[in-house]
Amino acid sequence: MLLGVNIDHVATLRNARGGVEPDTIKAAEVCELNGATSITTHLREDRRHIKDKDVRTLIKTLKTNLNLEMAVTEEMQQIALEIKPHSVCLVPEKRQEITTEGGLDVAGQLDKITKFVKPLVDAGILVSLFIDPTEEQVKASSKTGAQFIEMHTGQYSEKYGTTDEETEFLKLKNSAELARTLGLNVNAGHGLNYENVHRMHEITGLYELNIGHSIISRAIFVGLPQAVKEMKDLVK
Repeated sequence: MLLGVNIDHVATLRNARGGVEPDTIKAAEVCELNGATSITTHLREDRRHIKDKDVRTLIKTLKTNLNLEMAVTEEMQQIALEIKPHSVCLVPEKRQEITTEGGLDVAGQLDKITKFVKPLVDAGILVSLFIDPTEEQVKASSKTGAQFIEMHTGQYSEKYGTTDEETEFLKLKNSAELARTLGLNVNAGHGLNYENVHRMHEITGLYELNIGHSIISRAIFVGLPQAVKEMKDLVK
């Protein structure tokens, strides 16, 4: 499995006080040097953490791949088509949420998402759909033209260590197996940390894990290089 590192919360800390520290571009460089195979950023409508300037600088400076998380809006589609990141991950977005609360309802808006995906794929951008691990959403995703799904691991992470852990884990495992039979590549992320990430090795064929908050949190105590290295070792 590969490790994508989400640097949104480096920008959250920067924006808390304003100015330029900590430097998101430097953070991305450190992550790359210590094993990250891609850098993920979520350019939200309200620009609460990552800013347009961050994204436009990253696309020029990254030596690995930029994975741009974004909502299904015309504004975000145009930005993606202009800067052409290596990949985009389409996510639901609510202004009031602290973080992404669930997966994209692909099944409920199949026509809209299919039309949204096509120009991105035509431009050579890999498209991933961030979905809850259900049969309905996986099957719908396979009809959109997107090459990847990213399974929302939030419920598994929340239930890890409880009696409900196995139920949530099997949802991920079964959804990944179904996705592969339908020709989809499979990523996973949200809520994964140093304690619960090991079970992702039980899911055959996972391509990349996208992890941010736990790495940035760990970095406060051990530094960003070590935090990335530790997670990279667990993912490997």
